[in-house]
Amino acid sequence: MNLTTFDFALRLAAGVGCGALIGVERQWRARMAGLRTNALVACGATLFVLYSEAVGDSGSPTRVASYVVSGIGFLGGGVILREGGGVRGLNTAATLWCSAAVGVLAASGRLQLCLLGTAVVLAVHLVLRPAGRLIDHVPQRDPDHEGVRATVHLVCDRSDETHVRALLSQALTGGGVAATGLRVRRDDGETTVVQAAVSLAGDPARGLEHLVARLALEPGVRDLHWHLDDAPLGAEAKVVAA
Repeated sequence: MNLTTFDFALRLAAGVGCGALIGVERQWRARMAGLRTNALVACGATLFVLYSEAVGDSGSPTRVASYVVSGIGFLGGGVILREGGGVRGLNTAATLWCSAAVGVLAASGRLQLCLLGTAVVLAVHLVLRPAGRLIDHVPQRDPDHEGVRATVHLVCDRSDETHVRALLSQALTGGGVAATGLRVRRDDGETTVVQAAVSLAGDPARGLEHLVARLALEPGVRDLHWHLDDAPLGAEAKVVAA
């Protein structure tokens, strides 16, 4: 089928118009590739495929479309920037790629598919953007790197409080144990209750073994035990100082 001037203009207008619609969203977001860039990308893709249609080679449009797909990658690479440890511009580069695809659809004469593709690209930007932000705000828990939380309970004589607290602080600075909180309560009698919240990487029993073994030798320590914060009742390790 010969490509008439009207068909050429209609397909070109559809390609440029759909590319411009995609570019409006990018321009509104103040991205590097905005209204004109996306419209020109769609226009170029449409023109290349329309040329192959105009020369009358039945297999040429498909070949040209494949060249457009590979060629637009170089243009998309120009908008990808590296900032520190992150990368910017991936969404914009992908949008340019989609604009080229919309242009190819318009040039093939499938205007309904062209409009549908444009609507999907816009929906991805407008609908999935807030969805992505919601996912980013969900707390992520990595079992391989998340520390095990435990609480160390210690009861000591009031006269030995300063010495025992110093030993406790020193013991919590190594062995994969990190202190996240400390609470001291002085009873009416002659004892002091110390509670230390800790985070451990790996086996909690092994991580607290050196702490318990060291403090249990102090004559002023009357009671010393620890338990996992999320463990059920009774699932605790305990050492009572003599």
